[in-house]
Amino acid sequence: MSAELKAAVRIARTSGASALDEPAGKKLLASYGIRVPASHVAKSAAEIPSALSTLKPPYVLKVVSPEVIHKSDFGAVKVGLKSLAEVERALAEIEATLDAKGIGERSWLIEEMASPGLEVVVGGVVDPEFGPMIMTGLGGVFVEVMKDVSFRICPITRSDAAEMLSELRGAPLLQGARGRAPISTDALIDILVKMGGEKGLLTESADEIVEIDINPIIVTAEGATAVDARFILQHSVEG
Repeated sequence: MSAELKAAVRIARTSGASALDEPAGKKLLASYGIRVPASHVAKSAAEIPSALSTLKPPYVLKVVSPEVIHKSDFGAVKVGLKSLAEVERALAEIEATLDAKGIGERSWLIEEMASPGLEVVVGGVVDPEFGPMIMTGLGGVFVEVMKDVSFRICPITRSDAAEMLSELRGAPLLQGARGRAPISTDALIDILVKMGGEKGLLTESADEIVEIDINPIIVTAEGATAVDARFILQHSVEG
């Protein structure tokens, strides 16, 4: 288990959390060589101007709170923000919603918005019988309605990862079907191996993390970026 993984889990457990917060999860992904958006964490609204000085617009603003697991349920994600004024307005809107729901503890994750591309999901669970299992599928309607996903028991090889992609009903979209630009399947295979390979994040974390959900990963011809990630700790109940 990597030092970064040990530290992230220790901090979460010390605070009594059932999951890693998003900044910790993104830092963990980066430590395994998975690209994430440039970002900054602000502890309060007063720190927002300083945070933006290190980033390029458009921005994404997200709340970070142990009381908010599914941010979309709270309207706690704002995208496409082009200026400090827009970020501050979005923050005020989110704060009003959180205040109305009695949610107190919070900080703010500000990120550079990823370039448009094909949305892909990569996730994993620790099965009581088979151990860590990795999953991938196309995002949006493909995973939510068509359940177009593929699974493998870890550890996987690059060949296994390529086979997983080829099994998807939406696989032609990876090559640029229906007018889409082809994406870098190599970048997606890299992520699958960095997650589910012999020394992958999912494989190494099986004793501490029961579920990982990276959704979406934005994949373009140039590469892949994990723009949202959720890590649920072992022996915990999701909120």
